[in-house]
Amino acid sequence: MAYLPLFPLNTVLFPGMQIQLHIFEERYKIMINNCIENNEPFGVVLIKHGSEALGPVATPHPVGCTAAISEVQHLPLGRMNITAVGQRRFRIKRIDRSQPFLLGDVEFFKPADDQPDLIHRYSSLLRPLVIHYLETLSSSEDANFDREQIPHRARSIAQIASILLQADSAQKQQLLAMPSLSRLLRMLVEIYRLETLLLQVRLSPPDKEFNIGPFSSN
Repeated sequence: MAYLPLFPLNTVLFPGMQIQLHIFEERYKIMINNCIENNEPFGVVLIKHGSEALGPVATPHPVGCTAAISEVQHLPLGRMNITAVGQRRFRIKRIDRSQPFLLGDVEFFKPADDQPDLIHRYSSLLRPLVIHYLETLSSSEDANFDREQIPHRARSIAQIASILLQADSAQKQQLLAMPSLSRLLRMLVEIYRLETLLLQVRLSPPDKEFNIGPFSSN
């Protein structure tokens, strides 16, 4: 168990992912200055109820990711621009609301290496899907990427696939909270199959027909 200051945002942070924040509210100036002074991380949590700024502290989802501050730009009136990098998943066991910002008793975890055969199977399927997804995006933006930079190890490909995915926050929160590596990889395979197809349809010329197969309302 650990005690962690919490920053509710409309963003899901994953381990290895970079996040940039403009700190302007007094409560978060205090929180971030404490983190800088003590060289400690804070926790990024997706907002479940409430607003991101200028109101009562929002209620967060129970799973988040620690953020280690890597760069700070000090601005007038105590404001800051910071860059932080995601490190560790955590579950909130208890929230302390005695401070201007939230504090949480948290328990760190990572998706369990539960079923080696399924992990190998789904990671083998996921890597080419991620490459195809990035190639489709790159073709629309006239950009290139090196496919050799996409890792082969199951946990690494799950991490990079989660970071790269352009999906809604609710879906990303599901990925972050997944307790099993095999289930995480399977969910990513399903999402990438669908997202790649939708991306191809969205980027195709208006007169091009796409056969997406039979449609079910269920």
